[in-house]
Formats: sequence, structure tokens, C-alpha cells
Amino acid sequence: MRYVFVSYNYTPEFDDPKAWFVRTLGYTGLMDQLSKRHEVINVKQISYEGIVHHNNIAYHFVNFSKKKLYFNFRLNLYVKSLNPDIVIFHGLHQPVQLIQLGLMLGKRTRIIVQNHAEKPFPGGIKKNLQKLADNYADAYLFASHDMGLEWVTAGNLKSPDKIHEVMEVSSVFFPIDRTEAMAKTNAKGKPVFLWVGRLNDNKDPLNVVRAFLKFAENAPGVKLYMIYHTEELLPRVNELINASPNKEAIELVGKVPHADLLYWYNSADFIISGSHYEGSGTAICEAMSCGCVPIVTDILSFRMITNNGECGTLYEPGNETALLEVLMQTSQMNVAEKRRLSIEYYKQNLSFEAIAERIEEIAASL
Repeated sequence: MRYVFVSYNYTPEFDDPKAWFVRTLGYTGLMDQLSKRHEVINVKQISYEGIVHHNNIAYHFVNFSKKKLYFNFRLNLYVKSLNPDIVIFHGLHQPVQLIQLGLMLGKRTRIIVQNHAEKPFPGGIKKNLQKLADNYADAYLFASHDMGLEWVTAGNLKSPDKIHEVMEVSSVFFPIDRTEAMAKTNAKGKPVFLWVGRLNDNKDPLNVVRAFLKFAENAPGVKLYMIYHTEELLPRVNELINASPNKEAIELVGKVPHADLLYWYNSADFIISGSHYEGSGTAICEAMSCGCVPIVTDILSFRMITNNGECGTLYEPGNETALLEVLMQTSQMNVAEKRRLSIEYYKQNLSFEAIAERIEEIAASL
């Protein structure tokens, strides 16, 4: 079977295929797995043109436009010329492109649309276009089935029958010797907690910091390391930490190379999130692949990624008291068993192998 992946986004800042491969490691593992049993082509617009074979995948780098086009006939014709059996179409916020591609490909080619955290348009012509585009999608992939049902309830998709629960991204990381990892990170704490994410309102680091500082009052020796690559709320985070007598309990690490997260995930006992919304949860998935126990908010994507909290613990987003209670419970938790559950669930449901197998099942059913 021939799979063609297509995105209508143009990424001009990349002009080197090798740099693009590094940039997309969290996504290309899926294609790597599919390519073991199928022909896989990835069509992408960057500032480079040509076909490059990498890990048994044919990357077709094209450059049909210097900006986002709603009527990208050349790209659609190019996809059609590849004679795909299955097209993996990235994003639900490009209904015009989906309609055009569906009309051009006809019924022989099946189109599977991958959700990337988009929410349904609330109304107007955009909502009507999403409803129309639904006629040209054969299946939808959402990180959580309930996230897909929100689109049906909103009226943007007609039926839940096309919705499939499939993790959006996975992890390139794996468990390593903890002593080796901690020699790299110099992480200290009993236990070690880790935060990885943007310092913005949606990730809600302020609630996490407030709760953890209170937790540290009665749990000497605990340590939270915070890794972040944007700094929107950094001044307020610093204010909270510096005003606390327990400020030594939190260390702001800042930005680290993505490859170094291997050592941080393997140094930590717990991964914490304060997110109010996530399309999937890359950092949590990566952490679980290394055995971190997730302490995350009770949102749709995290319910899926933690098997409804079985692998860790869920708490109400923005609720400082709820998070503090969860943190206090960690001292009574069977951490070794939770680590085992996290790794096992990751392998069976969140790994690239598991995602590829699920997509193959969906494609075969269409």
C-alpha cells in the first residue's frame, strides 16, 4: 500500500533536508514504522526542492508557493500524480484544501485527516467549510476519542463513526541507567520532579510552582526542575520562588537541547503538567517512555495518555489545592509499579510501533 503524507504549511526557514529530519523526529518515527511494510512518501514545502530518501521514506520537497494558498492546485496535482492509496492529511483547519484534494483524488484514494490540537470553528463560513470538507474525509485521527466527539457535538463533523483514537506524536527516548543520567543532569532530590513546557498561561506554571512550594514545606528533600523554551511568565515564576522560604526546592533550568531530555527524563521520578488544554502531550509521552510517573491535569488528551490516570495521577486544571493533595500522595505511591505501568502503556499505545499498527488497521477498514 502506498501512503502519502501531505501538509499545506510552508516552512521557509528550512533549506536543508537533514535539518528538517532532525526538526521532525517526533513525527517521522511513525513513517519509519509504516515504511517497513508499505511505500511511504512525505510531501513537504520548505526552501528546498528535490526528492531525498531517508530511513526508507521518500521525502518529496516541493516549493509551489511562498505563502499560504487556499487554492494550491499544483500541490494537489502533485499528490494525485503519486497515485496514493492512502493520504494522511495534516490538520483540520484547512477545509478548503481538503475539499479540493478530495475532488481531485476521487473515491479510489482514502483520506485520513490528522488532528493537531485544532478546535472546531465556532461558526460562520469557516464552520460551514469544515462541515462540507467532512464529506471528503474517510477517517479522523484524534489523540482522544472524546476530543473528536467535541467536533461532532459542535456540528462541524457529522458522525462519530469516522473518529479514531490515535496518539498524535511519540517519543525518540528510552530508559537508560539512572546513575548515568544523573551524572549528566546533576539532578538531586528525593524524589525528583520535572516540568517541561512553555511558561505560558495554558501550561499554567504558576499553579504548579505555588503548589510545589507548599508541598516542599512538609517534604524536605523534594526537588522540581523546570525546563522551558519560552519565558512569557518567567518574571512571575521568579517572584513566587524568590518570595518563598522553600525556594531551593525549585530550580529553573531553562532551555536545553532536545537530545539532552533523554537524561532529564531518566533522572526524574515524576513529570508534572499544569496544562488546561493539549492536543496530545509530547513531553508527557516522552517522559513516560523513560519511566517517569505522570502527575497531570484531568483533560481529555491526558486521560488517554495516562490510561485514565492509571499510570499516574490526574488533578483538576488550575486547582492548587488539588495538585498539592496529589503531590502529598506521592510519598505513599508505589513508584516502581507506576513506572512499570507507564512504560508498558507507552509501548502498547503511544509508541511509533503502536501508532503505525493502529493506522494500518484503520486504513485496512476503509
